[in-house]
Amino acid sequence: MGFRLFPVPAAHKPLLPPEKVKSIYNKERIKVFIGIFFGYAAYYFVRKNFSFAVPELQKLGFSKGELGLAASALSIAYGFSKFLMGNISDRSNARYFLSIGLVLSAFTMIFMGIIPFATSSITIMFILLFINGWFQGMGWPPCGRVVAHWFSVRERGTAMSIWNLAHNIGGFFVGPLTVLGFELFADYHGMLYFPGLVAILFAIFAFLFVRDTPQSVGLPPIEEYKNDYPKSYDAKTQETEFSAKEIFFKYVFNNKMLWFIAMANAFVYLVRNGIINWAPTFLQEAKHYTKGEAAWASGGYELAAIPGTLLCGIISDKFFNGRRAPVTIIYMALTLVAVVVYWKSPSSSHLVQNAALWAIGFFIYGPVMLIGVQAIDLVPKKAAGTAAGLTGLFGYFIGDLLANAAIGRLVDLKGWDAAFFAIAISCVLAILLTAFTWNREKENLSNLTPLSH
Repeated sequence: MGFRLFPVPAAHKPLLPPEKVKSIYNKERIKVFIGIFFGYAAYYFVRKNFSFAVPELQKLGFSKGELGLAASALSIAYGFSKFLMGNISDRSNARYFLSIGLVLSAFTMIFMGIIPFATSSITIMFILLFINGWFQGMGWPPCGRVVAHWFSVRERGTAMSIWNLAHNIGGFFVGPLTVLGFELFADYHGMLYFPGLVAILFAIFAFLFVRDTPQSVGLPPIEEYKNDYPKSYDAKTQETEFSAKEIFFKYVFNNKMLWFIAMANAFVYLVRNGIINWAPTFLQEAKHYTKGEAAWASGGYELAAIPGTLLCGIISDKFFNGRRAPVTIIYMALTLVAVVVYWKSPSSSHLVQNAALWAIGFFIYGPVMLIGVQAIDLVPKKAAGTAAGLTGLFGYFIGDLLANAAIGRLVDLKGWDAAFFAIAISCVLAILLTAFTWNREKENLSNLTPLSH
């Protein structure tokens, strides 16, 4: 059989008696959802904590540019890892994969905090943060696998919109954890290793709560339980484990619809990060904000994402019967309107600019989430992690890179108008690319009666 670092997908257990299925199914779905929610939130404890240690590292003589270069290693590694580790995740037990990835990421940050050599040079920090970024790529794919197996097509938009809040919860708590680590140990190293220790506790929690598939605990597939079968559903295809070659070449690389939304995701990420990454600078330079006003306005961008994402998932499930493309297109069109208002409103209208910035945050995070859900919908469940990983690769490695390097260069050469024109065009391209999936998604929908459970 050969050596495997990660356990194979959980074996199927004999089906439970029909009278027990409903109560156990509901209980297990709640448990696995709580497990992936808090398990993924904890990934942020050891993804974002390095940035809080930057001011202390500057005191050791490192420049902002050098530390920024080191930090970029995490994003570079994460984009590739989410895709490649997603393929391994599709052929592994999500319960183990999620927990092991979190433990390895936590140990990397603990090592950086405890061993002085680990923060002795930019090169060493770059290498360790690259390693951490690779382990970070083990977080999203198993969560996507779990959602694909435990929630039917017409539930996934809502389930993923709620689960997506784990990003915000984890991002919110990493700050207090690093401060607490600094205060408890009276040293900046605590900002690195203390969040890692906490993350290990969450990894144990996730391991106890997550279950790979319904069949692994004696329950029927979610399509059978919910009587919610997409038209293209085939039990043999959906419930059979694939080889890496089959996943890559049969279900991912040959899937034109997946490439369309992956390219759309690059432009969505360019808009999202092109706006928020440059908001403090744009507001101060072009709209005459103070530093405090710009910081407050930028903070509202992230908070506005929470209701926007939740509403987006619910609309796609309840009003569009599980279709993602129409909602992505609507949200991106409204994002475009908000971008133009944010860009063109008079510099004296801070209230209008704030409202427009928050409107962008409200609308742009919905497509970020929905494209991941649509990727899962477009492939068999056993290829979900790889499919979502492909969209993530385009988002992080292309969209994020352009949002930082290209937008900054445009501002230097042509001014803010050129940068915002590029962002507006990105909204349009995201809409057009998503529109190519409109008919395919419609054909794939179930035509059954509303959900029975």
